[in-house]
Amino acid sequence: MDVKPVVLEGAEVRMEPLSMEHAAGLAACLDPNLTQWFPKPLVTLEDTKGFIEEALAAQKSGSALPFATVSRANGKVVGATRFGNIDRANKHVEIGWTLVARDLQRSGVNTEAKLVMLQHAFETWGCLRVEFKTDSLNIQSRTALKRLGAVEEGIFRNHVICASGRIRHSVYFSITNEEWPGVKQKLIRRLASGGHDKAPSATGAAAS
Repeated sequence: MDVKPVVLEGAEVRMEPLSMEHAAGLAACLDPNLTQWFPKPLVTLEDTKGFIEEALAAQKSGSALPFATVSRANGKVVGATRFGNIDRANKHVEIGWTLVARDLQRSGVNTEAKLVMLQHAFETWGCLRVEFKTDSLNIQSRTALKRLGAVEEGIFRNHVICASGRIRHSVYFSITNEEWPGVKQKLIRRLASGGHDKAPSATGAAAS
């Protein structure tokens, strides 16, 4: 697994290596409900800068590869996501820390972003497994991950202490390399039909 910053191109979105230059654009995507399921919700520009700093620190340590999601139509930042908990020895990664601008939640943006990231994980890195996790209370995210084709594996109880003091249980999902070809075709068909999700996108899909 040669993990290094890379640009991933889709038809509608470009996944760029996340940097502090994306902070203002990413902060402009926020609304009060967008990151409510993050252990530490993002509300302000300073929160967003802290989120990026944490992501870049994880990248420096070799455990993460964060992206800004950029619209190819107008060059605007419309979200962020990352590969995290990178395990080179066992060839698996997590996709999460995901947010998508509210007005694009039912568009194909999240679907295409997941497609190009999963393709990179399985077809470039040769991963055996890609995992996702979300707050057990985040029904929208759990529904979206199932529609993505991920398999629910179980719940990690008392997993994360949130900024509010609430003890969060995390639900784990995964896609394996054997399942990837079928998941890939499903995502391609969804995008070909317009890419419109009937359920909201999987925002806040993983803990930081």
